Amino acid sequence: MNYVGCFFKISSGSLEIQTAIDILVAELGEAGFESFTENPDGVIAYIQKADWNASLLDDIQILQSEEVSFSYDVKEIEQVNWNLEWEKNFEPIVVDNEVSIRAPFHKNPGLAYDIVIEPKMSFGTGHHETTHLMVQHLRGLDLQGKHVLDMGCGTGILAIFAEMKGASSIDAIDIDSWCYENSIENVARNQCKSISVFEGDSSLLKPKTYDLIIANINRNILLADMKIYAGSLKDQGILLLSGFYTEDIQIINSSAEENGLLLNKKLERNNWVGLKYVN
Repeated sequence: MNYVGCFFKISSGSLEIQTAIDILVAELGEAGFESFTENPDGVIAYIQKADWNASLLDDIQILQSEEVSFSYDVKEIEQVNWNLEWEKNFEPIVVDNEVSIRAPFHKNPGLAYDIVIEPKMSFGTGHHETTHLMVQHLRGLDLQGKHVLDMGCGTGILAIFAEMKGASSIDAIDIDSWCYENSIENVARNQCKSISVFEGDSSLLKPKTYDLIIANINRNILLADMKIYAGSLKDQGILLLSGFYTEDIQIINSSAEENGLLLNKKLERNNWVGLKYVN
């Protein structure tokens, strides 16, 4: 699956750069963009090629604002050898001095949990704040013998960590074929035995139920599938959500409450949020 990348650069304006980036990302997320890479003077926004239309940007209000000046280029992101590009910049990640996320060519730091991945064109290498937040949430959970779902699994990091934490059965699902193939490879690389990887969307959940559902995707998909997630939780189940900003908490929380879920814990990192719900 190919993506389109919109490369936005902020050249000038009265609005602070980070504030402008946050507003831009929030608006692009509502328009269907799936992932974002920030840099000192702007942001790259990614959307599936099938969902891309230049008219999408006409409704992005901040691009018309007099408070800030944007320039941007649009490029198709082909299915390149992502490993080669990634290896140029990837540094090992350590979460709370207990969990390491690294490539095979990095030295094992000898922490309690060591996750080894090599992503293709899939999001979720652990550098993104939302993956970090989800790992933090999972650290505090007792997963022994639990049935877990990693929805929108990306590289499979969270499913792999769930097995390391003692989960007895994990389903990892992603709609993107690159993510599906990459997760299978990373599951094997970490010698996991309890993870089943599937290519598809939330329609695969029925009639299954889970003790824990992890959904690190984006706001629009989370809202669209909230009812399915809530209906797929066992009694006293847990739903972990991330992939959105602090300003999205209210709309996410309203949808969760409408489906019988109660907010139990909130983690934040650089304006990104990870929420824990219980039923």
